[in-house]
Amino acid sequence: MTLWIVLAAVLAAGWFSNRYAWWRRPVDWRRPRVLMYHMVSPHRPGAKFNGLRVTPQRFEAQLAWLKREGWHFFTVSELWEQWDTLPAKSVAISFDDGYADNLHNALPLLEKYDARATIYMVVDRHDRDWSTAKKAHHNTGELAREPKLSDDELQRLVASGRIEIGSHTLTHINMRATAADDKRRELAESRRLLQAQSGQAVASFAYPFGIYGDEDVALAREAGYTTAVTTIDGIDARTPRPDPLQLKRIKVSGKDNMLAFVMRMRGGKRGWKK
Repeated sequence: MTLWIVLAAVLAAGWFSNRYAWWRRPVDWRRPRVLMYHMVSPHRPGAKFNGLRVTPQRFEAQLAWLKREGWHFFTVSELWEQWDTLPAKSVAISFDDGYADNLHNALPLLEKYDARATIYMVVDRHDRDWSTAKKAHHNTGELAREPKLSDDELQRLVASGRIEIGSHTLTHINMRATAADDKRRELAESRRLLQAQSGQAVASFAYPFGIYGDEDVALAREAGYTTAVTTIDGIDARTPRPDPLQLKRIKVSGKDNMLAFVMRMRGGKRGWKK
């Protein structure tokens, strides 16, 4: 019996260490963090993509912690523009895709905690299940049914003065499987349309699925973007300056509790990843 108790304790300790990475050295607070979200909405029983759904209660708890701990909020473009003079504890919140809950659930909480965010919009986002462009078996239609921001709702976000609109391409393409000319059109045309809809200069881009290569970085630069975010998990160095078209992000999962969020803000990565 004692042996089984010891074994269970060892396994529990290993699980805890892997999940929360408590042993990882804190990353210098002077290095800015970029957070990656998708939805702020309740979980749905049996849904495949609940990891993309951070509940409003948990999102508020995260914002409250950031505010209480003295973090300074920026959009992604603001973060890069002020990179060399940023205060310690600088953070940019980002959302991918353009879900309607970004307005209805996230914005009131951003306003409550005096926070800002960048939303990376898919232009042709309605009734589209782009998850199949990465993995063909992701054909549940769950993301297609998820309400997306209308053009009027996008303008309400912009009118708040707290939201930067960025591009996530026209149709959320898989860049690895798309011809160069089509990628060029997706990047340039999405930027043009979003600028017309939002009245903002659209200067930031998010690679769909986080899939990209050197050609795509060059195409983003050619299309006029000054920053681009990836899904590479981590925190960029303050100096030397990173490539602004390959910024890392901290992924915030709807399955993470508050301790996991705090530890990721502290160390930048999940579990045993280096």
